[in-house]
Amino acid sequence: MLKIGFHVSISGGISNSIDNSLKIGCNTFQIFSRSPRRWDSKPLEKEEIQNFIKKKEENNFNSDSIFVHMPYLPNFASSNKELHKKSTSVLMEEIARCASLHISYLVLHLGTHGGDGNEKGIQQLVNACKFAIENYNKTDLKFKYDNKKKDNTTDNKSNDNQTNLNSVTVLLENNTGKKNSIGSRFEELAIILDKLKSSVDMRSHSFGICLDTCHAFASGYDLRKNDKVYETFDIFNDKVGLKNLKLLHLNDSKGDFNSNRDLHEHIGLGKIGLDGFKSILNHNSINKIPMIMETPIDSKRDDFGNLKVVKSLI
Repeated sequence: MLKIGFHVSISGGISNSIDNSLKIGCNTFQIFSRSPRRWDSKPLEKEEIQNFIKKKEENNFNSDSIFVHMPYLPNFASSNKELHKKSTSVLMEEIARCASLHISYLVLHLGTHGGDGNEKGIQQLVNACKFAIENYNKTDLKFKYDNKKKDNTTDNKSNDNQTNLNSVTVLLENNTGKKNSIGSRFEELAIILDKLKSSVDMRSHSFGICLDTCHAFASGYDLRKNDKVYETFDIFNDKVGLKNLKLLHLNDSKGDFNSNRDLHEHIGLGKIGLDGFKSILNHNSINKIPMIMETPIDSKRDDFGNLKVVKSLI
């Protein structure tokens, strides 16, 4: 059974995301754990964490079914000291929030180097990930707990959730190839993965890839026909390894092939088209990987409409 879902809202409380996903008919979904356009974040309430975990388990969402996406503002490839420090701090917080919510995957955009070169940008990204993983539990993680009940077993377990990093995998999302960006080419993703794996203790932490179909198409990987889909994923397997692919962002593209533009479109209504998505969805090497749509909601179609189209292609 394919795992197919959407990025859903956490409005009214993070546990509401599970209800929102079920209403659409998802068996996997993605969220922001905070506002994606702010540096600061509201604390995660203990009760909200417990409600989320309970609801997740009651509805059989396992560790491979829920993904958190980093906010938009961080830029891990930047050489600007203040921006890099703020970005790394947000990454530390997000890793801890994932662990507390028992969410296994955190997706991050890799960023742009601002003209300092890809090598420098990649090293800045590696530095940020290494520092965040090694120091996330030494900073103010902004969780709210009732500290009055020191003898309460549930409270102790909740506190333990803050420091349990073993189950969190950081997923690197491929870029569109826009100017000064890193990680749009598969060979560069492989370099980044190798550097991370050699810099961080892999016995307790791991990294993987989130491949966005719109971003791949915009950066020059053709996904419009069956033979091109197979060719693209053969290249990915050769350069990066399909074993490292943990999530597909299933998005069509308003922008042209190799346009370097990040413009998501409804499934089949963009430049990739229905034939391309039929091939992706039925590709035996990748159709066991969770697929999340980040498609628009407008007068043309909503999430229900995109899910219907996807199911018709399987």
